[in-house]
Amino acid sequence: MVFQPKLDHNSESPLYRQVFEQIAAQIRSGHLARGERLPATRELAGSLGLNRTTVSAAYEMLETEGLISGQVGRGSFVTASPTAPPSSPAEGVNWNGLLERNENFMSGPGGGRGREVISFAVSRPSRDLFPLDEFRATCATVLARADLADILQLGSPSGYEPLRRYLLEEARRQHVASPGDDLLITNGCQQALDLLGRVLLRPGDTVAVEDPLYTGLKNLLTGMGAQLCGIPVGAEGMDPAHLERVLERERPRFLVVTSNFQNPTGASLPLPARRALLDAARRFGVPVIENDAYGELRYSGEVLPSLKQLDESGGTVLLRSFSKVSFPGLRVGWALGPKPLIDRLRNAKEAADLHSDQLSQAVLLEFAESGRLEAHRTIMRKAGAERLAATLDACAKYLPPGTRWTCPEGGMNVWVRLPEPLDAGELLARAQRQGVAYVPGRYFAVSRLEPGALRLSFAGLTPDEIRTGLAILGRTIGAEWENAVPSYEPSPAMV
Repeated sequence: MVFQPKLDHNSESPLYRQVFEQIAAQIRSGHLARGERLPATRELAGSLGLNRTTVSAAYEMLETEGLISGQVGRGSFVTASPTAPPSSPAEGVNWNGLLERNENFMSGPGGGRGREVISFAVSRPSRDLFPLDEFRATCATVLARADLADILQLGSPSGYEPLRRYLLEEARRQHVASPGDDLLITNGCQQALDLLGRVLLRPGDTVAVEDPLYTGLKNLLTGMGAQLCGIPVGAEGMDPAHLERVLERERPRFLVVTSNFQNPTGASLPLPARRALLDAARRFGVPVIENDAYGELRYSGEVLPSLKQLDESGGTVLLRSFSKVSFPGLRVGWALGPKPLIDRLRNAKEAADLHSDQLSQAVLLEFAESGRLEAHRTIMRKAGAERLAATLDACAKYLPPGTRWTCPEGGMNVWVRLPEPLDAGELLARAQRQGVAYVPGRYFAVSRLEPGALRLSFAGLTPDEIRTGLAILGRTIGAEWENAVPSYEPSPAMV
């Protein structure tokens, strides 16, 4: 391969993304032919003056896009053909040209979900905790109702009206909804974020986000053509001083923030930081999208008011969901915000899917009004606390000296940073062969690549599985650590 990427070290685009984009362009243009071998990651890193992990991240993106294939012991080879010009009618439809994939999309690592693997890779509740008998009884009650035919008929794009009223009344009781607010039921928080992007974004707009960032939101926004401006997330959430500089300099279209138990780090914004964030957003006229999918999963500490509750200027939209506290497969969430915005979101939703499934909404309303939801929520919090404690204890017991991790008070995720020069991405394949899976930090990176970072999602595992999995992971990492560095002083956990 004669071509060598030209990197701009002053660019806001991460170096690994620059390498990826330039090699991808060479493959699609035909300058790098199918079957051509790419340099080894160590070789290319040396010629570019980069860390090997930076090039490894770029190659992993190329492989995810189907542009190259890595072959053990042989190297990485171009597998894609050049993007062909539009076909003439006689040649049929050029699907490859029509379906050219977004270069910014980066899916998570595959595998790691089989029964033989202890997977920390998926942020979801344990299926073993689902109250199936109570759910069956709830469904039976709904199916026996006289208005079942109406529930099964086409409904309002705003959502199943009895559930919408219930959620609005709950929001008013919690002093979250203001007189000028309205509520829209969506297919989970993910659809609410998608609708907000459709209504508020134009290609090229800047959006301020957390860094590291939940991959579903990262892929959604970049797929819409947004330019992401990452705000570093520390032990206490988004850095307020950095945020203010970004709001002043970039004037983003909006800001998305997870106020409680952020995915992937588990961090929460303390009350002073919440007030500072709202004050900065108000002064610069930037709307705040508060994604609070994990807020009800608090296991310890003080319950904090939401940003929406604190905001007196009307500039915040609150997103919540039943997915993390009940049944993720039912896909019922909602957006609460100023009525003019909710009206536009309603129009966008009607154009997308008419309305969310009414039977799921009716079942969840009955589940809530019967008291079963609150009983299940109590069980979920108790189980979550046990799983979180097992995770933190096992991190302290099994991970090598110098490893740091967050200590959240709730949610489903713990963020781990391995000591340098360990690379969580390179270690993943070895861990999977030993029977453990996780998600490397590179999948969550916006502008700061942390090669040693990884996410542990603990909620779907039993405490015993967590301890066993982290013991295996600790041995796998420890073996690599002993080869990399002979000694290291231990560091405290990130709190």
